[in-house]
Amino acid sequence: MAKKTSIGGQAVIEGVMMRGPQRIAIAVRKPDGEIEIDVQDSIPLTKKNKFLSLPIIRGAVALFDSLIIGMKSLTFSASFFEEEDDESKFDRFIKDKLGDKADNFLMGFAMMISLIIAVGLFFILPTFSANLIKEVSHNFIIINLVEGVIRLIIFLLYIYLISRMRDIQRVFEYHGAEHKSIYCYEEGIELTPENAARFSTLHPRCGTNFLLIVMIISIIFFSFLGWPNLLMRILSRIVFLPLVAGLSYELIKWLGRSESCLAKILSYPGLMLQKLTTRQPDLKQLEVAIAALKAVIPEGEDDNW
Repeated sequence: MAKKTSIGGQAVIEGVMMRGPQRIAIAVRKPDGEIEIDVQDSIPLTKKNKFLSLPIIRGAVALFDSLIIGMKSLTFSASFFEEEDDESKFDRFIKDKLGDKADNFLMGFAMMISLIIAVGLFFILPTFSANLIKEVSHNFIIINLVEGVIRLIIFLLYIYLISRMRDIQRVFEYHGAEHKSIYCYEEGIELTPENAARFSTLHPRCGTNFLLIVMIISIIFFSFLGWPNLLMRILSRIVFLPLVAGLSYELIKWLGRSESCLAKILSYPGLMLQKLTTRQPDLKQLEVAIAALKAVIPEGEDDNW
């Protein structure tokens, strides 16, 4: 029986993370060929607090919650492929000083650096670049639109460039496996690699769709703001980011459950972009994705989208 599920996931190093309404599971194909599965109980913050579950707010909360879970999942998967000699002096220094707390500190530090780079690349750089347009035009709507277009170009160029990296292509194959296994589950078909292989690698609830929607909504939203000094302009982009993320979440939530023509039209650009962020997986990769998915499927209808 076909259904829409709330289960979603993320590709990690040689594996897939799946998140259901009650649990998170990370399945990784280890170097010896065995599949390691780590399952943990996890209730989303939006289900623990009524205020955090309100529309718009839940989107911003879900974004930061997903960032934390995603970083932990990547760290877990990477642990099977790290060699002691690969540790940097900084890593060894932190572990000597903090002991058991070192991993949490290093993960938090890496996440902070990633956020700084992301904000700088996708928000500060476009804003700074668009500020130069003031020499040509003082129409703040035009300047805002130019800023948005620059941001979108940087985002698309970034996706294209990383998609050319061999190691990332391997991750994108697991990304495709994640989508195929979820499609198979949604169609009510037995979860086997052979059955999942029949489905598309493109899914409307993909994080790639979400990021593209964030870019597009930010263009529309910020185009109505004025153009104060450059510093205030940059701060406004950072301050309003949770609101933009919340609006984007509501839109992708609707796209994920709607079969209307409008939803299909709005989903189309993101689906096409997924041709860069997904690759066709093999049966062994589908086996890993299915192992993670089976571990988070709840009883009853708790996973309905």
